[in-house]
Amino acid sequence: MVATQQKQTVPERSGKERILEAARTLFDSHGFHQSSMAELAVAAQVSVGQIYRLFKGKEDIIAAIVQADYDERCMHMDALRSRLDAGELTVEQTFEELLLHVVDEKDEALSFDILAESFRNRPVGDMIAAMCVQFRGYIRDFACAANPDLSGEALDGAEEIVLACLFGLGHRSLSRPSLSATDTARLSARMIVAALRAIC
Repeated sequence: MVATQQKQTVPERSGKERILEAARTLFDSHGFHQSSMAELAVAAQVSVGQIYRLFKGKEDIIAAIVQADYDERCMHMDALRSRLDAGELTVEQTFEELLLHVVDEKDEALSFDILAESFRNRPVGDMIAAMCVQFRGYIRDFACAANPDLSGEALDGAEEIVLACLFGLGHRSLSRPSLSATDTARLSARMIVAALRAIC
């Protein structure tokens, strides 16, 4: 008897998902302003008209990419905070996983383009500022897990330094680092936690 195999169907991506995925790749390789809607339509296998039915323009596409990244990062940080609170991770492991997620950034060029656009495009800038407010809350929680005595100006300073580390490590490839992403995250986490614990 011959067994028939059922094909596993992969859910088809919506036009919006294809546009955002293609935009991420196209904007990362060619730049936001250098990519045309016609090129995006070809890459996403949709019509230019369909793009404009879903998005007002490239600025809306950038905002959607930022929102998707923001949602994904918040889910990751929520999971880290839950695991830290449950005792599944030490504070060093929490920072290591947080840093590895940032250090392993795949869309560095796109990230630079989005940051530049945030200075020209107020809605994108406002969205990134809102993201940072949320991230600052997580960072404060993680810093206080490392040093429960942190408060006031010391906690504010710790928040600024950790946020700067996240931004910097997320854009490190231009400096041609010699350490792997894993080693960078591990060593940076140890140094950050040691510094946080040293603050009186």
